[in-house]
Amino acid sequence: MGARASFSVSGDDPKMVSTEKLSLKFIQLEEYLELLNAIGKTPEKEFLDDKILIGSAKYYLQVSIECCLDVANHVIASEKFRAPKDYADTFAVLGEAGLIERGLSQNLKQMAKFRNRLVHLYAEIENKSVYAFIKEELKDIRAFRTIIMERYLKF
Repeated sequence: MGARASFSVSGDDPKMVSTEKLSLKFIQLEEYLELLNAIGKTPEKEFLDDKILIGSAKYYLQVSIECCLDVANHVIASEKFRAPKDYADTFAVLGEAGLIERGLSQNLKQMAKFRNRLVHLYAEIENKSVYAFIKEELKDIRAFRTIIMERYLKF
């Protein structure tokens, strides 16, 4: 069984967050972010002309966001926060609990909605918006990772 850390947000009831689970998710996430960084170095016109690169970008964005959702849902369950209503609400819960600031919570909620579009409305997504997301929005994923790592994976 994996290592576990005990943390309590309030009261005497300790919550259990699996450091092993978080570590594995963040290892995956780091790999995906490195691939997205490499894709993001491609000039926009070259990116937009390359269907394989576009497909790779969409996939790695989707799984990066899913890693964040998995981590967030694990923390929510472990800390016994209220159950989220949907993927976007997952980050609202973390904001309400004071784990992430309001602005980041809002950005991550939009990211979760973008993930839903990637999964369900993939043909309708403008490839320029995928490119823009890679260039401009990965910082929110990194900020989320840093906050969770500092709180639960103290090295």
